[in-house]
Amino acid sequence: MARRSRRSIRSELNAWPGYVDALSTLLMVIIFVLLVFVLGQAFLSVALNKRQQALTQLEHEVAKLGQMLSLERSHTSALQHEVAGLQKTHEADAATATSLTAQLNQQTSERDNAQARATALDEQVAQLRQQLSALSTALDVTENDVRERDRKIDALGMQLNVALAEKVEQLQHYRSEFFGRLRDVLQGHKGVQIVGDRFVFQSEVLFPPGGAELSPEGVKEIRILAQTLRQIAQQIPSDVPWILRVDGHADRQPIHTAFPSNWELSSARAITVVKLLIAEGIDPHHLAATGFSDYQPLDHGTTQEAFAHNRRIEFRLTDR
Repeated sequence: MARRSRRSIRSELNAWPGYVDALSTLLMVIIFVLLVFVLGQAFLSVALNKRQQALTQLEHEVAKLGQMLSLERSHTSALQHEVAGLQKTHEADAATATSLTAQLNQQTSERDNAQARATALDEQVAQLRQQLSALSTALDVTENDVRERDRKIDALGMQLNVALAEKVEQLQHYRSEFFGRLRDVLQGHKGVQIVGDRFVFQSEVLFPPGGAELSPEGVKEIRILAQTLRQIAQQIPSDVPWILRVDGHADRQPIHTAFPSNWELSSARAITVVKLLIAEGIDPHHLAATGFSDYQPLDHGTTQEAFAHNRRIEFRLTDR
């Protein structure tokens, strides 16, 4: 009996290091997985920060151009006021010179008593003429400066307009491509249509009546949209300030659900769609959820068809 007890104790002691090794290996694997996850999060954060910095830099450059344009305009206005003042002074000096010349002509007839005064008047006229010449030169220089500054302002304005037009044109191109791909993918789907620059889903396609939780069919439709948007987003340059706006709309019928009004229902539906888009990999910096309640109807009728037409989710690719 004693020998059997010793053997069982030894087998238990020999098994214990195996358990310790297994637990150590499992702990190291968990630590390694956590380390990989932390590194992935860090790299993703760095990438997002770089994109945000590029966008902030572009906004600062546009603001700086606007400030420079405002300063140039203010300076030009001041120069124009100075030119107006110089012109008035020039006219006043010309009138004074004319008056002095007339006096000089009148007094030359009195040669005996007006010789000294005539000489003095000649000197005054000469001084006035020098002043007029100097004023004319200064006026020419000022006018040249004003014209040069006007040319600079026009050039800055053209550069700013060209830059803005290029950004708008780029966004328009990607919007057309986005809607074109969605049209091809969702062609023939009931309750889905394009209205102007918006892609419209009827609420019944995505949500149950009076609810803000996506139906299985709605989840499928939004995932298709997210896949198309991811493909287009990879092609859009980082300096183009685009955003996908998700607009929730309701009809004007009173609701009797957990939501106190159509404001909360339309907003909750838009937020639900945005959350799913984020879960599908869309950058939240390029998403916005808005609720319009029943105040932006497409159909002003009072039929059930009109109400169903007004219950919708709209997607609009636009700039910020």
